[in-house]
Amino acid sequence: MDWGILLGQATVNGLIIGLLYLLMAVGFTLVFGVMRMVNFAHGEFYMLGAFGAYFLTAVLGISFLPALAITFVGAVLFGAAVEVAILKPFRHDELNGMIATIGLAMILQNLALMFFGPDPHSMPSVVRGATTLGKITVPTSRIYVVVFALVVLALLYIFLKHSRPGRALRAVVEDFQIASIQGIRSRIYYPLGFGIGVGLAAIAGALMAPLFSVSPFVGAAPLLKAFIVVILGGLGSIPGAAVAGLALGLIESYSSLFLSSSTADMLIFMIVIIMLVVRPKGLLGHGEA
Repeated sequence: MDWGILLGQATVNGLIIGLLYLLMAVGFTLVFGVMRMVNFAHGEFYMLGAFGAYFLTAVLGISFLPALAITFVGAVLFGAAVEVAILKPFRHDELNGMIATIGLAMILQNLALMFFGPDPHSMPSVVRGATTLGKITVPTSRIYVVVFALVVLALLYIFLKHSRPGRALRAVVEDFQIASIQGIRSRIYYPLGFGIGVGLAAIAGALMAPLFSVSPFVGAAPLLKAFIVVILGGLGSIPGAAVAGLALGLIESYSSLFLSSSTADMLIFMIVIIMLVVRPKGLLGHGEA
């Protein structure tokens, strides 16, 4: 048994999963940073993204890359509309906003059940074959997922760092009261921030759709992982979500190599509990404003 190859394979797999956790968690923490609301419907937005990619490619026959773009844009617009039509009264109202997102999650899941049924659906592979990286073999479809995820994250970084709306959104995430004092019309950025958060969850679901089956219940596990990532990284901290998402993917991959899956899950939750005791704000969290 070549432990070097096994560790290398586990590292590659962990980074791939970590990137998808990162997309989920950045969207989750962006919504919390803007609205101070824990979005329990985030997993359902992931599910809608997966079904969007499935419907566009498997049913309508659109190629994968345009399907990703359509899914993301549609999810951003849908998320912005949901924020204005449903969640607007609950801005900065954590408890009632959380209850509203739980109801929204149930509505979206049952709508998916009505339209697609309870059975899992398989989506055609983006590309077939495998790629060899030294002695490590990786399915080429996963390489595509990594490339697409990195492109999305790079575009998000450019938007947040170098565009005027992106810088204003970052200011609102850091402290919406100070942002308002500085002349930033914070309320304009609520639907924008929520829409981008929904779009990131949807694009993560769309990227995962070719690798796993799609069903109305597929969002539960990613939502749980997003929670874990934002707890480790710090609520409202986008850099913290980035570090914690990749770390969680690697921890999961290494733990599964040496331990059973149930023991690996126990280890992850032990790490979360220790983090809550030792550093409640997370790795890079800044706490409440």
